Amino acid sequence: MQSTAVQNIALHSQDLNRPTVCVHFVRNGPAYLPEIDAYVDFITSHGHQALVHDAGASVPLNAQVLWWMCGRVPSVEARRLKNAFHIHEYASTSAPPKAWLKDFVKHWTQPKPDYRLFQNGWVRERMGFDDGVPYALRDMGAAQAFFDSAAPALPQASYEDDAVTRIPPNEFDLVYLGEMNRLLPFVPLLQSIHEAGRTLLLVGDVPDALRAQLPASVTCTGRVPHADVPHQLRRARLGLNLVSNIEPYNQQTSTKLLEYCAVGLPVVSNDYAWVRYFAAHYQGNFHLLRDDPSSWQFSFGEALDAYPYVVPDVRELAWPKLLGKLAIWKHLQIV
Repeated sequence: MQSTAVQNIALHSQDLNRPTVCVHFVRNGPAYLPEIDAYVDFITSHGHQALVHDAGASVPLNAQVLWWMCGRVPSVEARRLKNAFHIHEYASTSAPPKAWLKDFVKHWTQPKPDYRLFQNGWVRERMGFDDGVPYALRDMGAAQAFFDSAAPALPQASYEDDAVTRIPPNEFDLVYLGEMNRLLPFVPLLQSIHEAGRTLLLVGDVPDALRAQLPASVTCTGRVPHADVPHQLRRARLGLNLVSNIEPYNQQTSTKLLEYCAVGLPVVSNDYAWVRYFAAHYQGNFHLLRDDPSSWQFSFGEALDAYPYVVPDVRELAWPKLLGKLAIWKHLQIV
């Protein structure tokens, strides 16, 4: 019987003899796509290559694997690169206005790939492909840096005046991370936060249209390097998740909420379908706001401190673990 050392040497020799695979990712637009960084890290950690392109036109003719972040996939590029293995990934469906029409057009005009990925079952059903192409569901994850920034468990508080346990002080009561244009419908809610005497930190670029309507108690960081985002989140004691309660937004994974949980922040959120599903599935307890604006002054008052928050354990959603479960890697001979 071979020793473990001999077996390891044999396996290492097999890895050295295995051809290197290069995966070309096509962004297809300006959207923030943290999953691309996660894919690149995963692929390179297994000894292969990954390149990221803004458009398909820059992908070389000899490309082995072409991974489209859909978007529209130009038929001319699909034909030019017909010898590659094509993957179409749908992290979301089309956004309003005329979302159904946009998805209908994609369904009937998109070139047929070799494989598809969808963020969840709802996205797959909405896109409606029934052409026999193999597929997988791949949810959103959180980078390891967020888990590394989680605060350690606090020791039991002790106060000389025997007061009830207090929440440890932070610079801000709430933090919001993400696409700031999507906060415009929530300006009245932001005003209620201010009127309740609470402070809010916005992490990201704030457009002028929103900045002009922000209360004085809101602080904006502007654009920050991605590596600094976990530190910015830890400046507050609660994560704020606000998502318009319309399709497709109310059916999609909130990346910001995953990242709040990863750094250990309790979550305050408006109430919609996905956030209820996520809380139930991962045994979290989020402070869900009612739609009635007259209730917000109470939600951000004493209730903000008294709510029995439970931050769910989302370590299974760390990108390396999440991506390691995908069967596509074996097919591509990456693992």
